[in-house]
Amino acid sequence: MQLSPSPRAADLKARLEAFMAEHIYPAEARYYRESEELGPWKVQPVVEELKPLARVAGLWNLFLPESDHGAGLSNLDYAPLCEVMGRSHLAPEVFNCSAPDTGNMEVLARYGTPEQQARWLTPLLEGRIRSGFAMTEPAVASSDATNIESRITRDGDDYVINGRKWFTTGATDPRCKILIFMGKTDPDNADRHRQQSMILVPMDTPGITVHRPLPVFGFYGMPDRASEVSFEDVRVPAANMLLGEGRGFEIAQGRLGPGRIHHCMRLIGLAERVLEKVCARAEERVAFGRPVAEQTVTLERIAEARIAIEQARLLTLKAAWMMDTVGNKQAKAEIAMIKVAVPNMACRVIDMAIQLFGGAGVTNDFALGAAYATARLLRIADGPDEVHRNQIGRLELRRQRAARS
Repeated sequence: MQLSPSPRAADLKARLEAFMAEHIYPAEARYYRESEELGPWKVQPVVEELKPLARVAGLWNLFLPESDHGAGLSNLDYAPLCEVMGRSHLAPEVFNCSAPDTGNMEVLARYGTPEQQARWLTPLLEGRIRSGFAMTEPAVASSDATNIESRITRDGDDYVINGRKWFTTGATDPRCKILIFMGKTDPDNADRHRQQSMILVPMDTPGITVHRPLPVFGFYGMPDRASEVSFEDVRVPAANMLLGEGRGFEIAQGRLGPGRIHHCMRLIGLAERVLEKVCARAEERVAFGRPVAEQTVTLERIAEARIAIEQARLLTLKAAWMMDTVGNKQAKAEIAMIKVAVPNMACRVIDMAIQLFGGAGVTNDFALGAAYATARLLRIADGPDEVHRNQIGRLELRRQRAARS
């Protein structure tokens, strides 16, 4: 198993790191200030100012493995790049590599018709618009996606959509022009996984109401702009259906596999950045007559953080390698494992940092509050820990059963 990146990926990583040092890190304080002052309904000017620089630097659309639309990198090659971008909340969007757009572009590239790609994928790849993903619902336990109650009903040459969603990513962004919506087209189908479909819904369609943004621990847009949205007799052309009726779960699995590994890659970068802040803080602060870095409890915590980050990275790289070599379906256990392991690791590392920083840690002066909000949400987003643990357990029992037979 070869887990080292290709020469091309290594070159891109070095260029990314240089761009981050020159442009991203110096702009972070401004980014957080603009986010707070402007709120979730507006665009931070600093983001739009940096995007052209990233394009000129050739650091644009680095995701989309095996695609003519992106950089054509494998998951294994993209992993270290995604980790670098994950070191800053500002970075992913600057490189057009942020959720929910990456997942939605993957869906359009894989399942969209040429007409759908021309209308929506092209402007997304160019960064001219943004998109949203509407799946989770407030009235049901959406950890079991078969519970989804929203309806997509055929009416002649159209579909009529009704439902209420929340944690709909991207919906408050004024640049958001298209949603991917999941609902039931065949609620009475005996196969519960053939009841759902996904359809493209332009944001300017009558009947869509964005009710409110949803802050995560008081932070808006961590990691993306979650919102509560209702759909009342929203009518879209039948040509907006993705792949076909009853294919919603199939699309969801194709979308969520790469999305989960991207989240994990970014979280590893975030944990690395937090650990750097911990080490710098520990060496510059003195408590009870000696530097905090010399106190055994601090050394133990730094060591545990380093061990946990390395373990998480290796497991994530293995999952990426398997996705490349045997496919997402065969890598489902590894994808599930990283989705449990990495957010939990990041939460522990960030919590340790908050403790070491003391009172400053519970503010966002050092971006630890936003970091924790991101990591904690990702123990729920894209499937909660419990769902992934159940899957891992069932797969392990099946594997052991097969080994005994």
